[in-house]
Amino acid sequence: MEIVFSKNGIPIRLTDERLQHVAQTHPEMKGQSQRILDTIKRPDMILLGDFGELIAIRSFEKSPVSDNKFLHVVYKEVGNEDGFLITAYYSRKYNRRRIVLWKP
Repeated sequence: MEIVFSKNGIPIRLTDERLQHVAQTHPEMKGQSQRILDTIKRPDMILLGDFGELIAIRSFEKSPVSDNKFLHVVYKEVGNEDGFLITAYYSRKYNRRRIVLWKP
């Protein structure tokens, strides 16, 4: 298990089980744990999900899928002391209708 701190300073847990689940659901995510960690730590923006989850987004010029993709890392912060990874995936765009919670 790895722990990374979100922009809000909340520790986010990345368990082996969750990373395996992500790789099974999105095969292109196999071996992408470092990018997942980096996206939570240093996102380009954070969007609000439909059920209170956060979506950290970071742009990558190269991905396992193709060029110029956005990595979406969906996670939940539970109080001030805990959080966990829900899923992660690459996409060619992000939903511009979502509420932007953070952007530099």
